[in-house]
Amino acid sequence: MAKVTEYIKESYEELTDKVTWPTWSELQSSAMLVLVAAIIIALIILGMDQAFGNLLHYFYKSLA
Repeated sequence: MAKVTEYIKESYEELTDKVTWPTWSELQSSAMLVLVAAIIIALIILGMDQAFGNLLHYFYKSLA
């Protein structure tokens, strides 16, 4: 049990004294970057899905 207590104490000290947390503006900038990247990737996947959907639609239509 002493090892667990020591681990928690050391973790707390590490988080409060040694970790450099981002500023609010850095955090907002990073969040916007992630949001833009997620939207771009979602649009790419949407485009691929639509293209393959149309391709399969025309393929199955030509078989009938």
